[in-house]
Amino acid sequence: MPAQPSPAQSAQTQLERGNGPEPSTLDAHRCQEVACGNVLRDLYEGLVTEDAQGRLVPGMAQRWTVSADGRTWRFVLRPGLRWSNGEALDAGQIVASFRRAFAPATAAPFGELFDALDQAQAVQAGRVAPERLGVSAPDPRTVEFRLNRSASLPALLTLPIAFPVYLPAVRRHGAQHTRPGQLVSNGAYTLAAWTPQANLQLRRNPRFHDAAAVAIERVRFHVTEDAAAELQRFAAGDLHITEVVPPQPLVSLRRRFGAQLRLSPYLGAFWLGLNTTRAPFRDAPCAAGATRCDDRALALRRALAMAVDRDKLTRYVTGLGETPAYGTVPPGIAGYTPAQAAWSDLPQAQREAHARALYRYAGYSARNPLTLELRYNTSTPHRRLALAVAAMWRQTLGVQVRLRNEEWKVFVQNRKQRAITQAFRGGWIGDLADARNFLAAFGNDGPLNWTGYDDAGYRERLARADAAATDAARNAWLRAAEQRLLNDHAAIPLYFYTSKHLVSERVRGFQPNALDRHASRWLSLSP
Repeated sequence: MPAQPSPAQSAQTQLERGNGPEPSTLDAHRCQEVACGNVLRDLYEGLVTEDAQGRLVPGMAQRWTVSADGRTWRFVLRPGLRWSNGEALDAGQIVASFRRAFAPATAAPFGELFDALDQAQAVQAGRVAPERLGVSAPDPRTVEFRLNRSASLPALLTLPIAFPVYLPAVRRHGAQHTRPGQLVSNGAYTLAAWTPQANLQLRRNPRFHDAAAVAIERVRFHVTEDAAAELQRFAAGDLHITEVVPPQPLVSLRRRFGAQLRLSPYLGAFWLGLNTTRAPFRDAPCAAGATRCDDRALALRRALAMAVDRDKLTRYVTGLGETPAYGTVPPGIAGYTPAQAAWSDLPQAQREAHARALYRYAGYSARNPLTLELRYNTSTPHRRLALAVAAMWRQTLGVQVRLRNEEWKVFVQNRKQRAITQAFRGGWIGDLADARNFLAAFGNDGPLNWTGYDDAGYRERLARADAAATDAARNAWLRAAEQRLLNDHAAIPLYFYTSKHLVSERVRGFQPNALDRHASRWLSLSP
C-alpha cells in the first residue's frame, strides 16, 4: 500500500481554493461561467494558454504563424503530447474535438464567439456537416484554421470551447464522461473526486508536458456561494484563495487582512437584463404604414435604468473599487472608447425626475404600479445589490419588486430559456480584451442573448465592424453598436468590476491580470 502523506506534507502540497457556485458542467465545450472555467483551466490546456500575468504563451502548440491576409493560422504541436491516460494526443484528435464542439448536438454556448471561423455558424446551425468546419490537420503535428475574416485567433483558443475533449470517453460514457475516473484531460491536473455542492479534488497530471514545473500536488476547489461564509473560512485557515470578497467597508478589510486583500482592475461589466421577448418589456410591433410605433415598453425600460443611483451602489453596496457603469463595455480595452447612455451626464435628481415621467408615460402610477420579478443566483453580494436596486425602484417610481434567488444551475437555465424571467442578474466577464466580446451575444438569438434583444440596426453595425479594414474603423462600428444597444435599454448597466480575492501569504505566484485568471500550475505554497 502506498505511503500516505503526513498532515504537514498535505498542508504544503494541497491548495484550497474558493470557487463560487457549483460548476454547471465540466464538459469544456459546454462551459459558460467562471466557476467551471476556473476548474477547466487546471484540467485542460488549449493550443495557446496564458501565463500568470495573463500573457498569451504556447500551450499544446509550441509555435504558430498567420498568413499575410490574417485568415489562415497554422499551429505546430509540441512533440510527445499525451492525454492523462497515457494515450498520444495528435492534431487529428484536436480537429475532431473542434468538430464536436460546434456540432448542433453539443449546443456550445460560446460557439458564437468563433463566428470568424469558416463555416462555424453554419455547422452550429446544422446547415452543413461538422467536417466542413474551417479546421484541419495537414499532418499529425499541425492544426490549420481558415477564417472568413481577420481575427485574433490565439486569444480565442484560450477559451474552454477550444480545449481538446477526449472523444472515446464521450462515446463510451456520454454526459458522464466528466465524472471522476472517466474524465480524461490533457492539462496540469486530473479530476480525482467531485462531491456535489461541496468540492472538486484535482491531482497533478504526471503526463502533462510541463509537469516538472507544476509545484502543487493537489488542488481542491470549494463550492462557496455564500461570500461571507467564504471569508470566514479563509480567516479560519480553511482556504488559501477566495473567489470573491463580500461587500464590506474597504478600510476594515484592509485593517483585518492587510496585503492578503488583492484588488485590481478587471474586464467585467455587471448589468441587469430585461427580457424583451415578454411583457412588460416587449416592444409592440409597428402597425403597417405607421410613422411611429408604440414605445411605452422602451419608456419603461429607460425609466428603470435612470432610477438607479449607481454612485450609491458602488459606494455603499459593493464598495471595493467598482466604478459606476453607463455602458456594457468596460474601460481598459486598447483602441476602444466605450459608449455611454445618453443621460449619463445628468445629475441623479434630474435622472429620477425623467424616470418618473417615463414611468407615467408607460402607463404606471401609484394606483397602477408595475409589479416586477427580479431574479438572481444565490450569492450574498447579488442579494445585497438586488435589495438596493429594488428599494431604489420602489422609492423613485413605486415599483413593487419581488426578489427571487435560485441555485446557479437553475438560474442559468431559466435565464437562457427566457420563458419566466422579467428582470434578472446579467453581466459579462471578458473572455478576451476585445469590445466585441461584450457585444456579440446581443447580436443573435443564441443561448447567451438572455434579454432576447433583436434589432437589425445593431446586427448591421456588428457586421460592418467585422468587415472593417482597420482597427480604428472596427472599433468605431463596435462603439456605434454599443450606443444603439444602450439607447434601446435591453440591459441596465450598473458597475464595472474589480477583481477581489483574499490570498494567503503562503501562496506564491498569484499575479493580477485583466481577465482575472489564475491557473494553479503557476502557483506554489510556502511551508
